[in-house]
Amino acid sequence: MSIVPLSAADIEARINELSDLLHACVMDGASVNFVMPYAMADAERFWRKKVLARMDDGLLTVLGWMEGGRVVGSVQLDADTPPNQAHRADVKKMLVHPAFQRRGIGKALMAAVEQAARDKGLTLLTLDTRSGDKGEPLYRASGFEVAGVIPAYSRDPFADVYDACTYMYKQLA
Repeated sequence: MSIVPLSAADIEARINELSDLLHACVMDGASVNFVMPYAMADAERFWRKKVLARMDDGLLTVLGWMEGGRVVGSVQLDADTPPNQAHRADVKKMLVHPAFQRRGIGKALMAAVEQAARDKGLTLLTLDTRSGDKGEPLYRASGFEVAGVIPAYSRDPFADVYDACTYMYKQLA
């Protein structure tokens, strides 16, 4: 069990594992930008088009939790911000496979992504989460504070209703 940075080559080599991770999380109800129907091909397309396509500029960091020789958790640090926000990054796609949840993996990934941000000299992290989602207590326990809540922000993955979104931040300096 360990957390490792995933390079573009690693992501390409583990595209099936990463796609399975994302697909399983979405099917379990994670509100991470996708709605039903959601096929494994959609998950693979995300990793190829939204992650691999951005790995060359060095602004996107992907960390993976390895267990049993496969990736069962991941988180992204996106430092692709405007010039006046070069001190911050967004934490994105905090995923832990449903079969591996409640084992401290999410907490470890959040600590690792924070350290990755510090290593890059960043002083502010931001993220958003569906209000009341199971990730929100994890983010609070990791030291993130609520900046605000936007009602009816995003569509629920399974139903034609709109959920509120909680914006959170953590100052590192």
